[in-house]
Amino acid sequence: MSGGILALKRYGLSRAIKRQLWIWALQAAEKGLFWAKSGKKHTSGAKARIDSAAFVPGINPWPAARTSLSAVCATALMLAAATQCSAQQRLPSAKDATAHELAQKVDRHYNQLHSLKAGFTESYEGLGVKRTESGTLLMLKPGRMKWDYSSPAGKLFLLDGKFAWFYARGDSQVQRIPAKELDDLRSPLRFLLGHTELEKEVNNLTLAAGPNGLLKLSGQPKGQERRVTRLTISVTPEGTITGIEIEEADGALTRFTFTGEQPNAPIPAEVFHFTPPPGVPVVDALPPV
Repeated sequence: MSGGILALKRYGLSRAIKRQLWIWALQAAEKGLFWAKSGKKHTSGAKARIDSAAFVPGINPWPAARTSLSAVCATALMLAAATQCSAQQRLPSAKDATAHELAQKVDRHYNQLHSLKAGFTESYEGLGVKRTESGTLLMLKPGRMKWDYSSPAGKLFLLDGKFAWFYARGDSQVQRIPAKELDDLRSPLRFLLGHTELEKEVNNLTLAAGPNGLLKLSGQPKGQERRVTRLTISVTPEGTITGIEIEEADGALTRFTFTGEQPNAPIPAEVFHFTPPPGVPVVDALPPV
């Protein structure tokens, strides 16, 4: 076995990598990459042909060569090591974490927040209906949340800490329900309004890889077993929620996508106070689907 191969063994590289490095070194030698002291490259052909059998410990096919095969191997090894280190410096994936660990990252991220502002897009598909809406989400601890729709303009869903309010411009009435009785598709985000413990809000939590480096936590939201069959939360490896997908028992699918998150944004408490429009009555009722 040659000195070059012995050198490769010391680095613990795979057999395939060692084989490729050795081939590169031989190819370099055959192309005349060894230089004599005179500074002239050895000519190619029969006179400069390299016999692999000549590469044995202590023997150099060109004793006067300035560059040796060991140097070529060493350079290749450094490149291989750099490539391996680069491959190891990657973002966490579903294989690197468990559902429990990622849920704890989500908890830590949102437990340190006092308020939150983000843009949202909501899409719904079910019962022969398709619609897409968007607006701004505001959250303020404890227990306050506002979905202020810009499309359609004038639509509002608000939690003031005691009641949930539903109103859209032109409606003949304002709907109100005690927050503790809320059964709305946006309510899964309520766990972010207090001391976050995701695993206490979602049963049978599982983890899967998502697109663009995201991870997905899925499970059954507690208290909505009859209405929601599956809740999937898209999360960054750092624990930031970027989307929520809700599958209902009737086959309907609702997706929320969040952008431009602003942690601890300055949000006045007055923003979460709702005053019904003049002449519009308030009805205590279940929220609309």
